[in-house]
Amino acid sequence: MDDNVSLDFPLDHPLPRVTALEPPREWEALRERCPVARVRLPSGDEASLVTRYHDARQVLSDPRFGRTLSAPGAARLSATESGGAFSGEMSGPIPQSGPGHERWRRLLNRWFTARRMAALRPGIEEMASRLIDEMIGRGQPADLKESLAFPLPVWVICDMLGVPDSDREKFAHWSDAMLSLTRYTGAEMKEAGAEFAAYMARHVDAKRAEPADDLLSELIVASNAEGQGLSEAELVATGRALLVAGHETTANMIGKMVAMLLADRRRWERLLADRSLVRTAVEEALRFDANLGFGMVRYIDDDIEVGDTPVRRGTTVVCDLAAANRDEAAFDGAGEMDLARSPNPHLSFGAGPHSCLGQALARTELQAVLDVLLRLLPSLELAVPATELRRVEGLLVTGLREVPVTWKES
Repeated sequence: MDDNVSLDFPLDHPLPRVTALEPPREWEALRERCPVARVRLPSGDEASLVTRYHDARQVLSDPRFGRTLSAPGAARLSATESGGAFSGEMSGPIPQSGPGHERWRRLLNRWFTARRMAALRPGIEEMASRLIDEMIGRGQPADLKESLAFPLPVWVICDMLGVPDSDREKFAHWSDAMLSLTRYTGAEMKEAGAEFAAYMARHVDAKRAEPADDLLSELIVASNAEGQGLSEAELVATGRALLVAGHETTANMIGKMVAMLLADRRRWERLLADRSLVRTAVEEALRFDANLGFGMVRYIDDDIEVGDTPVRRGTTVVCDLAAANRDEAAFDGAGEMDLARSPNPHLSFGAGPHSCLGQALARTELQAVLDVLLRLLPSLELAVPATELRRVEGLLVTGLREVPVTWKES
């Protein structure tokens, strides 16, 4: 551990990075000396930051840590909270605990099965091949994020929800506004939220009138048949949440995964030599990612201990999953990217009753993209040094602004 790292509490969260792909210097010191640390959020409010793997898993799995971030005394994440992911405006209609939440997840789990996602893979690979061919046709250098990492997940989730991917620029704006920490004003977030809600309400109405072979139509039909399905407000909120989560996080992860693999050319060469490592390489990229985003936030209304640290009622707790994934107590050689690591119980999709619903879809997309890139562009390289890559700032989710790449002409 670097004993020269200064921990002057409260620390500002998110912690700064020296370069886009490297972790903050404070993580190791925090896990060793202060695993539940006082931090100052962008709003100016204080919270407790959890950085150890087992502590983060405890918080995410314990039902006493709730998701009601609008509770009296809960810390505001952003000073501009107004209708985004922080308020209950987007997710509020979706039950956050108890039988209601279990019912909601059960309805959606019918769609997000590993078997169903595997059936989507050929179409995902075909679209990835088309996007890569178009990128090659436009010439190099190219921005892999703009050419592939963003449009592919947007096409996938739009197809699943039955919405036109031609509206992807709208979706990108609305998603960024919903996930804003410091990028948008409260008025801008509120306006984007209202536009997004109205759009999805019209879409739900259209699917109710003419159901098709898509997720929202299936949810509507199931709700009508069972009498205990989703309400209109729940359907709209579900559509919005899936559209944001279904493309924003995966689009960022594709870019980060490729950048991590190309940052050390030996990693890319190892995959070229052994394609059977694609599955474990994707899991390791998810674990090794130092830019998973703000973290998962919980609120407690009872005194409790996290590890050996007492945490008082009324505390907002932020689980830094990327920091937890680098914990040597949970992963041997945690600071190294091991493409064959197995098992790999990382927390990138969360844990407990609120773990990511779409993780099977994300894994399918990441594996498909990596397979196709290795096949079509084995000579792929970063067009700039990895230290010059720039992070996305000001949003709950984090990625790279662009991923400049080059390749050898065939």
